[in-house]
Amino acid sequence: MNRKQKTVTVKNIIFSAGLILLAFFILNSAPAVQDSSMHKMMQHMGPDTRISLNMMPMQKRHQLRNMRSHVVAVQAIIKAISEEKYTEASKIAHEKLGLTPEMKMMCSAFGNKQFEELGFGFHNSADKMAEILLTRDAKKSMAALANTMSYCVRCHATFKQ
Repeated sequence: MNRKQKTVTVKNIIFSAGLILLAFFILNSAPAVQDSSMHKMMQHMGPDTRISLNMMPMQKRHQLRNMRSHVVAVQAIIKAISEEKYTEASKIAHEKLGLTPEMKMMCSAFGNKQFEELGFGFHNSADKMAEILLTRDAKKSMAALANTMSYCVRCHATFKQ
């Protein structure tokens, strides 16, 4: 791959990643329905029908801090991919988003099986993404990141604090 092709590939990765983050922020702030279809979510104008996790104020703060740290990790992964630092991106994916014992305990703490399954799916997909990142394949890496982010979209479409 010549220098010009690499530049185009990196620009495509950055553009795609930016679109993923933009969609995440839009969906995170818009009213949502339980269907994870982005089209339906964006057209929904009725009441917020997401399922409440009935968290105590301290739990809400902790969960928000945790989700915000996930967004920071995703941004760091995108940056690392754009700089072709795949080993660094893999480490971030595994350590910050993977299914650690702490994350497993946290996802189980809300007493909602669907939330737990989405959480485990998210964290397991991040561990899979960490493996894919080590292949240094930008296209597969971005597809893995999009898959991981799809769990964010589904969870935010289904649940609220």
